[in-house]
Amino acid sequence: METILGIDLGTTNSEVAVVKENGEVYVFREDGNPILPSVVGLDDHGELLVGVAARNQYVLAPDRTIKSIKRQMGQDIKVKLGSQEFRPEEISAMILRKLKDRAEKELGYAVSKAVITVPAFFSEIQREATRQAGELAGLEVVRIINEPTAAALTYEPHPTDVERLLVYDLGGGTFDVSIVQIENGVVEVLSSHGDTQLGGDDFDQLLFDHICDRFQKEHDVDLRKSQIPKSRVLRASEEAKKQLSSEPFVQVTEEFIAEKNGTPLNLQLELARSDYEKLIMPLLTKTLTCVDQALTDSKLQVNQISKVVLVGGATRTPLVQSLLSERLSQPLHTEVNPDLGVAMGAAIQGALIAGRDVGPVLVDITPHTLGIQCLGPLYGRISTFHFSEVIPRNTALPASRTQVYTTASDEQEAAHIAVFQGEHADVRNNQMVGDFDLEGLAKVNQGNQILVRFDLDLDGILKVAAIERNTGLAQNLVIENSASLFRASNRDGKANSRLKKTFESSRHFVKTPQSAPVESTGAVLLGGTDLVDAKLSPEDRTLFQKARELVAKAQDAAQSAGTEDADELRQLATQLETALTDGNVGEVRDLSVKLEDVVFYLQDA
Repeated sequence: METILGIDLGTTNSEVAVVKENGEVYVFREDGNPILPSVVGLDDHGELLVGVAARNQYVLAPDRTIKSIKRQMGQDIKVKLGSQEFRPEEISAMILRKLKDRAEKELGYAVSKAVITVPAFFSEIQREATRQAGELAGLEVVRIINEPTAAALTYEPHPTDVERLLVYDLGGGTFDVSIVQIENGVVEVLSSHGDTQLGGDDFDQLLFDHICDRFQKEHDVDLRKSQIPKSRVLRASEEAKKQLSSEPFVQVTEEFIAEKNGTPLNLQLELARSDYEKLIMPLLTKTLTCVDQALTDSKLQVNQISKVVLVGGATRTPLVQSLLSERLSQPLHTEVNPDLGVAMGAAIQGALIAGRDVGPVLVDITPHTLGIQCLGPLYGRISTFHFSEVIPRNTALPASRTQVYTTASDEQEAAHIAVFQGEHADVRNNQMVGDFDLEGLAKVNQGNQILVRFDLDLDGILKVAAIERNTGLAQNLVIENSASLFRASNRDGKANSRLKKTFESSRHFVKTPQSAPVESTGAVLLGGTDLVDAKLSPEDRTLFQKARELVAKAQDAAQSAGTEDADELRQLATQLETALTDGNVGEVRDLSVKLEDVVFYLQDA
């Protein structure tokens, strides 16, 4: 049976694991250490360093070292590594290649497939960039799963009871919380919330600024202005943070850290855990807000949670644990090493994909609402910045949804489909995923119907199609973002060749920026259902809302139904969508009854 690695590509540290033939989940080690620092550098001779060696040289050679690249994944930027420039995908590929080599060295044979984890709140662009990093490292990424979801797979469920886990994942650069239900061998994610720019790195930065401020107050010298002193203090801050997890006080000492008027200056001060906790309290309060939101989204109360599971090295902070215990009134579970649980869960998912019976089946969700920009109600008026929801957040994966829109003007020849993710009614407050034009529309009066279909796969990767209903004219989404442009620019294999040469020469190895939404003048779509609702009575508005939910349920049911039943479901769902767009209350009521009968019949069968 084939081997599929499980990889936790972390901001601060990364790990790689596999499920052995005996069913044991094993995390690969180098010199006895399962953790690989997510740091990349070049030594004095220009050779590539990844991991401990790169981290060790950071203090003296910060210009030849890159840390925390995960926070820049999906951005259209290049980072400097010595005299060279690389994209974030390429730097991440170097880390992944090191993990791949580590696994192959212990296994004794080549491995080409992996499951890679990402923060639950990663965007579509960041997920695609992660997949590309895997490809550049020589790996086929068979699945991308969310980090807290992966961690949940490592906890053995009770064989008969329904268990609900709250997974609190606070890593080096990101934070996620997920509510997970385990029942009859199925792991289902009920809700997720988080922040992709909140983690242990931010704790380090707060301590770093605190130390620099105290030094400046004493000596009138700002250590932040010189690169090497800055790197030394940052490293000292990281170490102090770790020590404060077990000690109430820590001494920070760095000799000859600076010079003033020809006199060398030493850094020597004491940090109290209580002072550190005051610094990080605002950030931890933000994580508790996310916990509350995840519980609200899952429609569960705290007393309905069976276990609270901690994931990520930053959860060792005593204040994190005390705040969670107080808020949730539950014991905290750390039986699985918080640093290794995500990689172990990814390995379990890899074994499941390979066909081995090693654990529960995973049902993940999308953490963001996905939709398009169209003409609709916003701030009490009709605006082209209206965000029309297609797939709501916390929808189980895979998911497919279709919405009906109409052209806004007579003889409109094109429709601009701008795809966004987020929770705000105004697209300008959401993140643009990509856009494209459906051109060559029939020259008819206003109201030409355009079907917009979203397909979200198990990796959270989105495909969008727009279809002119009367003619069948169609166009698929080509995401105009940094990830897709990088893929296009690498079609000749330049990035692959460059990385291959870098790997082989090292003895240490065996889009254009997204544009803001613009006021459309001719290619805008009307959010038909939104405009219709404004004219309905409260009773009919409720009818229409339930009808839309029924359409979504029917589309999901069609995926697993037989051919004949699936065709009937899709036909009735399309007719109902048309009636909703037209605002025909009678047809909506009649078609809802018919469609509900079919769905009920299939569920009961």
